[in-house]
Amino acid sequence: MVKKLVVIGAGMASGRALETLFKETSEDWDVTLFNAEPRGNYDRIMLSPVLAGDKTYQDIVIHDDAWYAEHGVTCRFGEKVAEINRETKQVMAENGDVLDYDKLLIGTGSNPFMIPLPGHDLEGVIAYRDLEDTERMMSMQPGQKVVVIGGGLLGLEAAAGMAARGVEVTVVHIMGHLMERQLDEAAGYLLRKALVDKGITVMCSANSKEILGENGKVKALLLDDGTELPCDLLCMAVGIRPNVALAKEAGLAVGRGIHVDDQMVTSDPDILAVGECVEHDGQVFGLVAPLYDQAKIVAKTLQGEEAAFVQKSLSTKLKVTGCDLFSAGDFADGEGREDIVFRDPARGVYKRLVIEENKVVGAVFYGDTSDSSWFFGLIKDGTDIAEMRETLIFGPNFQGGEPLDPTAAVAALPPDAEICGCNGVCKSEIVEAIEAGAGDLGAVRATTKASASCGTCTGLVEQLLAFTLGDAFDGSKEAAICGCSDLTHMDVRRLIKSQELKSQQAVWQELGWKTKDGCHVCRPAVNYYLLADWPVEYEDDPQSRFINERKHANIQKDGTYSVVPRMWGGMTTPDELRAIADAADKYSVPTVHVTGGQRIDLLGVKGEDLPAIWADLNKAGMVSGHAYAKGLRTVKTCVGKDHCRFGTQDSTGLGIQLEKKLWGSWTPHKVKLAVSGCPRNCAEATCKDIGVVCVDSGYQIGVAGAAGMDVKETERLADVATEEEAMEMIQAFMQLYRENAKYLDRPYKWVAKVGLDWVKEQVVDDLETRKALVERFALSQSVYQKDPWAQHVEEKAESYQPIANLTLEAAE
Repeated sequence: MVKKLVVIGAGMASGRALETLFKETSEDWDVTLFNAEPRGNYDRIMLSPVLAGDKTYQDIVIHDDAWYAEHGVTCRFGEKVAEINRETKQVMAENGDVLDYDKLLIGTGSNPFMIPLPGHDLEGVIAYRDLEDTERMMSMQPGQKVVVIGGGLLGLEAAAGMAARGVEVTVVHIMGHLMERQLDEAAGYLLRKALVDKGITVMCSANSKEILGENGKVKALLLDDGTELPCDLLCMAVGIRPNVALAKEAGLAVGRGIHVDDQMVTSDPDILAVGECVEHDGQVFGLVAPLYDQAKIVAKTLQGEEAAFVQKSLSTKLKVTGCDLFSAGDFADGEGREDIVFRDPARGVYKRLVIEENKVVGAVFYGDTSDSSWFFGLIKDGTDIAEMRETLIFGPNFQGGEPLDPTAAVAALPPDAEICGCNGVCKSEIVEAIEAGAGDLGAVRATTKASASCGTCTGLVEQLLAFTLGDAFDGSKEAAICGCSDLTHMDVRRLIKSQELKSQQAVWQELGWKTKDGCHVCRPAVNYYLLADWPVEYEDDPQSRFINERKHANIQKDGTYSVVPRMWGGMTTPDELRAIADAADKYSVPTVHVTGGQRIDLLGVKGEDLPAIWADLNKAGMVSGHAYAKGLRTVKTCVGKDHCRFGTQDSTGLGIQLEKKLWGSWTPHKVKLAVSGCPRNCAEATCKDIGVVCVDSGYQIGVAGAAGMDVKETERLADVATEEEAMEMIQAFMQLYRENAKYLDRPYKWVAKVGLDWVKEQVVDDLETRKALVERFALSQSVYQKDPWAQHVEEKAESYQPIANLTLEAAE
């Protein structure tokens, strides 16, 4: 029999409850989901990266429309429930619709607390709770002023996100130091210093008196000492309160939150509640881990299975503005307690353990939280630390005076130890995923979501992989970018984005490079990452490029150069051919070669002749073919339906359009395309980085092929009906590759790492994300789609004498 389940609130807790229910139940449920916000389940924890520009809303969506459709959920987003009638077991929507239920799940979450200061209702006074609040803050422009009331996690993330956008931000906090519930005074000082270094003004022990306005809009915050802080926007981030109004009106037992028992059942046996709106044994909850535990119990209860929610000791592991923080237990001073403190000012590391009767009762870490799970286990278990007292502060890898196997600590963690706080993932879930076949970090992320958010638990996940797989583990951590840094390529990419580093010097300084100006290995990679992420702000550095890219020609083994003019889609004209022949004669070019990409290569050009031969070819309307570039090389075509009796579409025309749209874009490695007019595939589209095969119904788009040292057939990205769709999808794929791949990874290597399914989600399934990718690609092209030959023809010929190169590259 089909049971009717109505869910009020599409937040993370109720979303996890539905996930678990659909995964484990054999019963049929008719689910209707109401949500006051005009959208479904998304990761509120990650609103801060959205605000900072590190992620988009689409990146933090947990359940999209397809997920709800797949599970038959009737979505009523943007609608509130006006009334619950417990006698008739019905809910009434705001529009008057009445729905029956067999079971009702309330997940109304919490409301932000707004300090009732005079002026709190002025326009421009907001909380920081949902996507609309985030978008309001994102609308602030550089130079505008914002005041944030509240020095807790949300307030500081709001401040950091807006400061990263160039907004002038002041944080006002009533207590003596920031995040006083999680940090002691010393750690709070370090956090404040880090914020000030980012350009944020921090005022502690400051009491707000009144919000001043003008013409109904916020103008300034007045403090009780008379200080006036001008602002264009004021954000209150001072806490949350469980949203119990609907439950209270329905006559359910309510205290600070909706009262629930161990099975998450309210005072009505047919109504359950979950998340920030509930109160269990006198406690309310704001961290995601207990909410996800509650969600699992809800699913069990709905299935009629016995299960009980048990409150656990909680730790707080956070990443605020790029700084790692951890606190657990009671770290207040007290009689009979002693502190063990470790300070490393140069690294910005502070660790404090509070010891009582040879047990760790509290811990506060700033800057290095890698061993936090182990210390949290000591606190929870009440471990006697007498024998390791002298080395305790150094963590699990150095006890008894001898270094231990790095996996020893993670092996000792209990199954329910929380590894990923952002997504509420415990050790046993990760181990189960690994034993089920998740053999590397990416697979564990995809399966469990562990380390997929802030990334602070990545090291622990890697240790679990090593411990669980033993000798079968071949190492999930990439090598460092070079000897100048311990960071991997992906670490550098992520930090350039998250810290908005827009120059090489910023990278060397902020990311702790061991050398002053990098080296021949890291500079080309960093140069690419900067120009890919900041096409408008960053100026390309020619000296950080390989010699071929600096010289805009391929150097040969005898020191001469190869010059390849572009031929759009492999097409040419008599005039172009004459110009090439004349240039070959004029500059005594010894070899003229037709390439596999349907172009003509002039081999043996002297370095001093490069500007002149470019100028002659430019006069004939020809531009650089970028045969030397980490960018688009060629778009190979067949003649298509205009000439071939088997042709189904205008393959030549599409190839020309693609080449004119894509040329000049810098990419992690060279990219080659092909368009075949029919499945006979004369243009060899099925072994290119991107290939299009024309068929009667339209276009088959394949990606991630190879025909060099590795030979690999393309994987089908999508089938589309029109040229416009094909153009858009290919541009989106190029931009996704540009923004996410490791430098010098060809598309086929990158797709193998991230998975074709993920690529399809971004490029094919999500229209909004696809269009955003195309827009960003167009922005980059507006800067970099320029012919380098034309830019350099006026330079003196002697500047093209051979110079010391970074690395010689083979010709195409």
